[in-house]
Amino acid sequence: MVPTYKHALIVGAGSGLSASLARLLSAEGVNVTLAARSIDDLGGLCSETGATAQTCDVLSEPDVDALYGSFADNEPDVVIFNPSSRVRGPITDIDREAVKQTILTSAYGGFLIAQAAAKRMVPNGHGAILFTGASASVKGYVHSASFAMGKFALRGLAQSMARELHPKGIHIGHFIIDGGIRNPNRPERIDAADSPDSMLNPDAIAGSYLHFLQQDRSSWAWELELRPWVENF
Repeated sequence: MVPTYKHALIVGAGSGLSASLARLLSAEGVNVTLAARSIDDLGGLCSETGATAQTCDVLSEPDVDALYGSFADNEPDVVIFNPSSRVRGPITDIDREAVKQTILTSAYGGFLIAQAAAKRMVPNGHGAILFTGASASVKGYVHSASFAMGKFALRGLAQSMARELHPKGIHIGHFIIDGGIRNPNRPERIDAADSPDSMLNPDAIAGSYLHFLQQDRSSWAWELELRPWVENF
């Protein structure tokens, strides 16, 4: 059975992948709510897609509770968690508080958003919770230990939730975005003339999220790994 979704909540919304997801889902007839710590820059996207925007700090339990409490009878049946934070530096020098914030944003923030969503979806036996990961979800890079710790934890959360909630009708997804996402402020690689499409197109990523949501439950995936055709494994 292929489920039908009516209301998507995109957490950590901005101008990149979240915007592509909002445009695609709204074009598919799904109502969209955007949540972010600051919604000052989301007015144009809301006008374009018919979405509404709400402020939410994913590390604030009251904020998360207030966000979900605002939906009344129109609770989201798709929740997409996009926030992340990172701080780079040698392990001997990196700032402890910055590392703590990085880990909390991905790991604890993801947990808070997912727990609140699951509490509302499980009684209905319907819903999807999707997490946006990165190369660092499976590969720890030099000077990037904090980002890897947070993303490894988020992947562990998704895998555990999939094993628990798939049998209850809740589709869990983790997406490893293994490469740079194209955006106007981030040009293609220097060798792009010889390797076009060297960065991920956010609209194409959004298409993969939609395909995931459209999977028949007889063959649900819990994870997809996406990378440009020229990206090293």
